Amino acid sequence: MVHLENPAKVRLEKNELAIGILLRQARTVDIAKIMKTCGYDYLFIDMEHNAMTLADTVQISVTALDTGIAPIVRVPTMDLNLATKLLDNGALGIIFPHVETANEAREIVNKLKYPPTGHRSIDLHMPQFDFVRHDAGEAAKVLNAETLIVATVESQKGVENATAIAAVNGIDVVFVGGNDLMIDFGLPDQPGHEKIIAAYEKFLKACQQTGT
Repeated sequence: MVHLENPAKVRLEKNELAIGILLRQARTVDIAKIMKTCGYDYLFIDMEHNAMTLADTVQISVTALDTGIAPIVRVPTMDLNLATKLLDNGALGIIFPHVETANEAREIVNKLKYPPTGHRSIDLHMPQFDFVRHDAGEAAKVLNAETLIVATVESQKGVENATAIAAVNGIDVVFVGGNDLMIDFGLPDQPGHEKIIAAYEKFLKACQQTGT
């Protein structure tokens, strides 16, 4: 029997709050154990705004798996090949920046999910399963269920398409990139501006309507 559990996704599916912490400078694997002891459900490992390498990210992710805290990685661009490589090497979720359309969201799901949901290529010797080879069909089913996909919306175009993005099957979370969103609106550091508030309200409504 194939067993894998994503602590963050488990909480979200129960409509509970999943609490994570952003990692930007930490490089040693003990950070996973420390943050688990602090009570966090997931690590937000940031490869977009810092110099963390693929090796750094993979080592922290593998340690997190054994600790019981979910390693979720933000990739620097819409690099789908990097995203699948991270998932093959221990990540339990991917955060994509600057998602603006439903087509982009569907492309993400298609690349990150195994058939029948998507067309991801399977590696049967993965750290998520302690490198034990399981039945391919069962492994794919479990990984599809436990992989968290996050679409970050941080532009006016993304706001316009918020409902369509949130409605894409396989997108688990729509995350608002607040700073970039305000800059795109020409309103840097103005979270209380009526246009920014309206954008957040649209995101909230979109997620409520779609169950994202």
